[in-house]
Amino acid sequence: MPEKVAVTIAREHFDSPDAAALRQAQRDELDERYGRDDHEPGEKPTAASVPVFLVARTADGAAVGCGGLRPLSGGGAEIKRMFVHPSVRGTGVAVALLRAIEDEARAMGLDRLLLETGTGQPDAIRFYEREGYTPIPLFGPYVGSGLSLCYARPL
Repeated sequence: MPEKVAVTIAREHFDSPDAAALRQAQRDELDERYGRDDHEPGEKPTAASVPVFLVARTADGAAVGCGGLRPLSGGGAEIKRMFVHPSVRGTGVAVALLRAIEDEARAMGLDRLLLETGTGQPDAIRFYEREGYTPIPLFGPYVGSGLSLCYARPL
């Protein structure tokens, strides 16, 4: 089992260089997994739609993970662009990042988080289920998507 990696997690602008690089690494990985680049239904996240964006950094300052919150019109928020670099997967970084995202949601007065992941991401499915997220019907732009799975967790 990999050794735990200590990280600091802080808000960064959605379009900061490290945030953009992490999001691009996520997109590249997903494009490879799905064999195409049209695997996400709906409106692409932007700085305007994801006002809370976090970046996890190692002690030497390397950006190794990210994730944000997109408030939903019907209440709650959707976790967007959650990603942990493969080099630190299994080291506790993803759990620390998810907890920080949940703390940000609570600070915003939210009581529920939703997320979408894909059928080609069994590792993400196992992670979210292990962390207390339960399957829900597809919502919003994901309704009718054959590649989407949706989850929620009360806070």
